[in-house]
Amino acid sequence: MNAALTLRHYLEAPIAHSHDHAQLVFGLSGHLDLEVDGLGSQVRESSVMVLPFSAHHACGSRDGSRCLVLDVPSEHWVLHSLGDHADASRRLLDQPARLALDARQNQLVQWLAHSPVDDPLIVQQGAVLLLASLNHSLTQPVPGRRLPYAAFNAHIERHLAHPLQVADLARIADLSVARLHARFMAECGQTPMDYIRSRRLQTALDLLQKTPLPIGEIADRVGYASQSAFAAAMLREFGGTPGALRRSV
Repeated sequence: MNAALTLRHYLEAPIAHSHDHAQLVFGLSGHLDLEVDGLGSQVRESSVMVLPFSAHHACGSRDGSRCLVLDVPSEHWVLHSLGDHADASRRLLDQPARLALDARQNQLVQWLAHSPVDDPLIVQQGAVLLLASLNHSLTQPVPGRRLPYAAFNAHIERHLAHPLQVADLARIADLSVARLHARFMAECGQTPMDYIRSRRLQTALDLLQKTPLPIGEIADRVGYASQSAFAAAMLREFGGTPGALRRSV
């Protein structure tokens, strides 16, 4: 199997799956919401999301999103095609990550997006150039350890029905609110409050689809005093009303 470059238009309908090959999803326009192995992020213009081999991921776009997608077939292909860059590329593809593209990288992505991506030579050389251009990102030092997402999730789940503040997560991470915000944007591409809201609504979706609880009770359980506000939030997050999402199972 060879590398593949495709232009894709993601719409509201969410997709959830995994595959043997790795992927790099480069944003061209719009916003694509992605969750990779439980970690939420967002791809937009001048950014890329790394999906490792066999990583389970879900994606969807409320307003539509255009992306250039590079399928990396196997580690053998990386070793055969990247030469001296192979080790760095293997490390890049080893874990999910959202990276910001610099002007040079974004220019390459835009050039390929306007090229005939069905040309095997352009695909092969473009894939190599894209991976090689991203390898320098791994040399940048990452300050400190990653944020304690498991602790965040446990705290959010314990207090779903109550008001939650970003300061609560900042205390858990032993960071200032400003520093926590910066770390969330760097690691997830979303704000702490967006993360809290997504966790609330994902729990609500599970309750809708896996239990017979009334919609009003589910809204209360995840912290929405108003059923109409809850319905609007679910529509924005998942593209359907609570009733429609329940019926879709």
